[in-house]
Amino acid sequence: MAQRSKPRRGGASGLRRGEAAAGWLFTAPVIAILGVFLLVPVLMALWVSMSDWAGRGSPLSGSVSFVGGDNYSAVLADGGLATKDFGTALRNNAWYVLLVVPLQTALALFLAVLVNRAMLRGRGFFRTAYYFPSVTSSVAITVLWLFLFSASGAVNDVLSWFGINGPNWFNDPRGILQLLLGVFGVDGGPAALKQSGALGITWWDWIAGPSVAMTAFIFMAVFTTSGTFMLIFLAGLQNLGGDVDEAAMMDGANGWQRFWRITLPQLRPTLFTVLTLGLIGCWQVFDQIYTGTQGAPSKTTLTPAFLSYQTAFRNQEWGQGAAIAFILFVIIVVFTLLQRWVLRDRPVSRRRIRAYEIVGEGKAS
Repeated sequence: MAQRSKPRRGGASGLRRGEAAAGWLFTAPVIAILGVFLLVPVLMALWVSMSDWAGRGSPLSGSVSFVGGDNYSAVLADGGLATKDFGTALRNNAWYVLLVVPLQTALALFLAVLVNRAMLRGRGFFRTAYYFPSVTSSVAITVLWLFLFSASGAVNDVLSWFGINGPNWFNDPRGILQLLLGVFGVDGGPAALKQSGALGITWWDWIAGPSVAMTAFIFMAVFTTSGTFMLIFLAGLQNLGGDVDEAAMMDGANGWQRFWRITLPQLRPTLFTVLTLGLIGCWQVFDQIYTGTQGAPSKTTLTPAFLSYQTAFRNQEWGQGAAIAFILFVIIVVFTLLQRWVLRDRPVSRRRIRAYEIVGEGKAS
């Protein structure tokens, strides 16, 4: 019998090298653009965060000196005004993230489930109506939002019906939790919480909650971003098969059980995307603060992104401004990795698989 000729390895490897070269050739323009306009600026900003550049001339000139981690130390450890401002901004933004991300995710998922129902008439209208705030300019929405909360705005008019007069409540620098405790006569926290803290901020101020002004920004963020995440959840819901849900319905599972144990676990990749985008957007909030309050009242709406801009472009502390930006970058990466670990796919143990098999055999019999 004639033996089959084996393909030569040299030809196959040469073909692979040709395909790899063609791939690099097609992606080279995009890589060059990303390198010039993304990677190089990031590396230059990293150098600025470790130098004493004063904002004049090139940061790569010989007059610029390397100062190492001095800018990071001034922001994180020196205990001066820079440290206290960063601690205040981090506290404000932490409460912003803690409240906005869960609220906007829950609202977006609820709206997606609502407009995904086959029995709902006019679903296209509701999708457009819910998504419309997301495509509106954030600057325009911020101006409108602040107009509602102004001294002669609609919010103060409504509050006057309940005997709450005067616009000074919006400028109160105390946190929401402190205001609620003040209703019950608790005007000051424990001495232990007031004598210690982190980043120049006492623990009593860390747990005070967002101010009234920051709370207004929180509701505005939930209002403007839920529509975008609703569409992401809606795309995920429409990609799910209905056979598993129908089987659970035949087994007697109610609507909540089917959603919690069948639909939501299948939406885990979509949920990870929504939470990641929400975290990144909330930690980088800038345009609303810049257009609206610029940190007022009493720096209760100050955020790290706006503080980085203010430190660099207004105070001419370019090294500290870049250092704040990179610290914020590390915070976002850490939270993203933590979230990915929490939402990871957990392997099912053999004991649980055997239990499922026993239950299945019992139902079959």
